[in-house]
Amino acid sequence: MDITVKPVSATAWSLVDLLGRDVGIVEEKAPEEFRIEPGARVADNMKSMKLGPYATLDEALSAIETFTRSTCRLVAIGE
Repeated sequence: MDITVKPVSATAWSLVDLLGRDVGIVEEKAPEEFRIEPGARVADNMKSMKLGPYATLDEALSAIETFTRSTCRLVAIGE
């Protein structure tokens, strides 16, 4: 599963699969505290995954890639 990562605000990124289904969101709750919030569709599958905190967005995305055996692709606003 490939995951598209799009910024939705200065501190939040949406996670969507290639079919447009919600996978979740990554939010920076405080400086250097990124947390993953799985979407309802994948929550059961990701319940054993460490959801945070992570020091960087890259660390959070890397954890998602490792756990789901997928690739996260960060896209710019407007893409």
